[in-house]
Amino acid sequence: MADAVSRGIPGIRGTDHIGFTVPDLEEAERFLVDILGCDRVYTLGSKQSDDDWMHTHLGVHPRTVISEIRFFRLGNGANFEVFLYEAADGQAPHPRNSDLGGYHIAFYVDELDEAVRYLKDNGVDVMGSPTSSAQAAEGQRWVYFTSPWGLQFELVSFPEGKAYEQSSDRLLWHPAHPER
Repeated sequence: MADAVSRGIPGIRGTDHIGFTVPDLEEAERFLVDILGCDRVYTLGSKQSDDDWMHTHLGVHPRTVISEIRFFRLGNGANFEVFLYEAADGQAPHPRNSDLGGYHIAFYVDELDEAVRYLKDNGVDVMGSPTSSAQAAEGQRWVYFTSPWGLQFELVSFPEGKAYEQSSDRLLWHPAHPER
């Protein structure tokens, strides 16, 4: 375990927040708060620059404007930093998982089938039905769903742990062993 501590960025502790851009902050807030159960933590106002600050620090067109940023918190996980941009050079469509830069955000739930019913009852697009993992992830079930703006989320559940944890000294948190 000493190797895990000496590798990587000095002093790193974990994930603080996940940032993503949405086309409509009000719609995003309704989804994040009313469907997912997030709390709105705080809001930051507009940010723009007359020099190259936006390009240098954020990798966007120098004349792009951040109209507003809202932060949300869900349970004991990382915050969500949700941006509304006015992109000076236009916006690309949301990447698919198979595209470079494609991603999804996964949430642990205690009871997957109950969570899926809840999402469907609230008109959320659930992609397929829950799938049981195999090999090292055996013991886990998962399903994807999408936000109104197309961001993919995943629900996962592994109440008895995952197969790889039976023979690994590098264990992740799971409800059977919350002290980890």
